[in-house]
Formats: sequence, C-alpha cells, structure tokens
Amino acid sequence: MTEETRLREQICLLAKSMFDRGLTGGSTGNISARTPDGGLLVSPTGTSFGRLDPGRLSRFDAKGDLIDGDKPTKEMPLHSAFYDTRSGTGAVVHLHSCHSVAWSLMPDVDADNFLPPLTPYAIMKLGKVKLLPFFLPGDPAMGDAVRGLAGKRSAVMLANHGPVVAGKDVESACNAIEELEDTARLAILMRGYDAKMLTPEQVTAVVTKFDVDWDA
Repeated sequence: MTEETRLREQICLLAKSMFDRGLTGGSTGNISARTPDGGLLVSPTGTSFGRLDPGRLSRFDAKGDLIDGDKPTKEMPLHSAFYDTRSGTGAVVHLHSCHSVAWSLMPDVDADNFLPPLTPYAIMKLGKVKLLPFFLPGDPAMGDAVRGLAGKRSAVMLANHGPVVAGKDVESACNAIEELEDTARLAILMRGYDAKMLTPEQVTAVVTKFDVDWDA
C-alpha cells in the first residue's frame, strides 16, 4: 500500500467517524490533506462524510491543478488560504457542528477569542479561535478573511456556519476540530451558570507549558 493510498483511506475513515457521531450531517463539511508529493486530496463537492470514496477524492498536483477524481468542494478558497499562509499545514477540516454554530450566534462572544477558557485542551490544540463574520457558502471572501490573518490562527469559526481548523496532519486537524466542538458544547451547557473558568494565570501556565502561539 502506498503512502497516498493510506492517506486516502485515513481521510475517509476519520470523516466517517465524525459523520457517525453527528459532528456534521447530510452532505455538509469538507476535508483536505497534503500528499507526499506536495499536492492535495480533497473531499468532492456535494458528498457526505459518511460515504466518501477513497478512489474519488479530488486530487490536485503541487501546482494546484486538478488532475484526478471528482469536482472538489466549493470551499477550496478556504482550504487554500490556510495552506498558503500557515506554514506546516498538512490538513484542513471544515464542519457544520451544532454546538460551535450555536455558540457563534451568542451576542456576547469574543470575536478574537471565540472559546471561553473552560479546559486546557482547546487552548493546547487550537490557540485562540477567531470568529469571522457571516459569508454566503462558497464565497471566496472567506478565503480572503483567512488570508488576512496572515497565518496567525490555526482555527476560525465562520459565524452561523461552522468551524475550520488546520493541523500538521489530518488526524491532528480532526482531533482539534472535535475539541473545538466539545468546548463550544460545554460553553452552551454552562451558559447562565456561574461557571469556574480557568483564571488568566492558569491560561498563561497552559500556554507556557505547551508552547502555544497565544498572542497572535
């Protein structure tokens, strides 16, 4: 089995796992990963995470030309923006996960630091998550907004839409976006309660110990 074949199967396996657990439904969400030769594998447009076919993933070469597979997701500008601006990006995942979308609707959410400091894990895996405004699905302006961050954020939340996370590889990106959704779910559960969040000193301790790029 070649390295690319393993990557194709891993993409489909992780996507199905997220679909089966309700993290994105229907034909929503998209996922991409860097191939060993510098190209990309991308989930095709209109496909379900629960039924991706490894042999039909959109295949781009290192120059960005589509060379095989089905037509890619309409959110390619969003994916390309992360690959072009954030060094070390090996995969990008976008979901329509329920609790993170619900949290983006709250009027008092901090747009520069979307997730409240409830646990150390979102801080460790995501850093600060930027809340971006609403865009029409497929609007290239989403990619422009990510480019405007100049590679300083590994994760953004598209208001009224869903999270997008870049990682060093496809497993890391999937783990991080699940942490984002879990933290948003906790935030919804704790809303209206006097929850004991991490103190600024505790946040600083996590950032320091795990070398998190926090001030970007």
